[in-house]
Amino acid sequence: MSTTTSVTAKAAVQERLARHRSAVLALSAQLHADPEVAFEEHRSAARVSAVLEEAGFDTVVGCYGLPTAVEAVYGSGSFRVIICAEYDALPGIGHACGHNIIAASTAGAALSLAAVAQELDLTVVLLGTPAEEDGGGKVLLLNAGAFANAHLALSAHPTSGVDIDCSGTSSQGCDRFHVQFRGKASHAAVAPSAGVNALNAATVAQVAIGLLRQQLPDGVRINALVTAGGSAINVIPEHAELTLEVRARDAAIQNDVTHKVLLACEGAALATGCSWSTEQPSPGYLPLRQHEGLLKLWNRNLTATGRTLIRPPAGGGGGGSTDMGNVSQAMPAIHPVIAVLGSQGMPHTAAFADETCGPDADAAVMDAALALAWTVVDAAAAPELRASLCQARDERWRLADALAVGE
Repeated sequence: MSTTTSVTAKAAVQERLARHRSAVLALSAQLHADPEVAFEEHRSAARVSAVLEEAGFDTVVGCYGLPTAVEAVYGSGSFRVIICAEYDALPGIGHACGHNIIAASTAGAALSLAAVAQELDLTVVLLGTPAEEDGGGKVLLLNAGAFANAHLALSAHPTSGVDIDCSGTSSQGCDRFHVQFRGKASHAAVAPSAGVNALNAATVAQVAIGLLRQQLPDGVRINALVTAGGSAINVIPEHAELTLEVRARDAAIQNDVTHKVLLACEGAALATGCSWSTEQPSPGYLPLRQHEGLLKLWNRNLTATGRTLIRPPAGGGGGGSTDMGNVSQAMPAIHPVIAVLGSQGMPHTAAFADETCGPDADAAVMDAALALAWTVVDAAAAPELRASLCQARDERWRLADALAVGE
């Protein structure tokens, strides 16, 4: 495919996006006004689906085992692109992470790419992914095969203030788990020696984790919260519980530190005579691995919308965690940021929630939609990049087949 093809296709994409502007921005406003939390996004999923269905996409609400997941497909080309929508909100403060912007911009990108799906031999998929904030919807979808046939996946996340060049940045992987300690209750004054103090186990575990921090690589974060530890001062507590979190920018380090933290809990149980158990209520999030070639295209295309990208300081950027990290570890993907220009609130605050609806938020929706769609056009029209993405998918298939045979 030629440069001329790419230029012509980009013009067609921009024209179609302009025609759908009202529907795309209405979607963002509707989601913002009616926030729904993780796994409860029934109205949000229906709204996303309706916009795509109206534009001729084959849509399903409730797929891959998740009632609030959406899959909307246009075209039947050999190059399959998944654009990931998020639409869950935060409890109490609504769309303080701007997922209404993500949903609307990705819907806009998918709608606009329908104009060139046949020309570029595309299958365009808008995948609505529930529960990014709490529950790991993309991890569940990944495990269920929703991404298996795709050549690439992409979306863009809103941020505050200015646009950032995400080259060389990542996100923190995150493992969260609950640890329970079980002891034996007794009267703390009359017969303390007859008890086994579960809260002591939780305390020893926290001390051990605190000492462990000296030997951890830079950038690792461990957080601990006592969520149960007794209810009466004169009763030896028989049950205590910790909620623990491990964050790291490298998947191997994340796994190693999680293992060491759990060993500290096991040692605390042994030292105090308690039994212990652990559970991970939701999938762990892995660090984001941006595909360099796709990210260069995104940077160029976002700049072409009139925005200026700022390089963050060394070691800066990517402080949070996202289940898009798991997708990016499994296949070529990008998840850069788009600024709500001039916003003052930080994400995950009530102030930013207020700023994710309005003219500046609408500009973020439209610019992100256009840059995402143009990035897909460039990837599909560049012979070498397209071939490498096809090769990467074929290699994933071969690996999956080998693992299946091994089982």
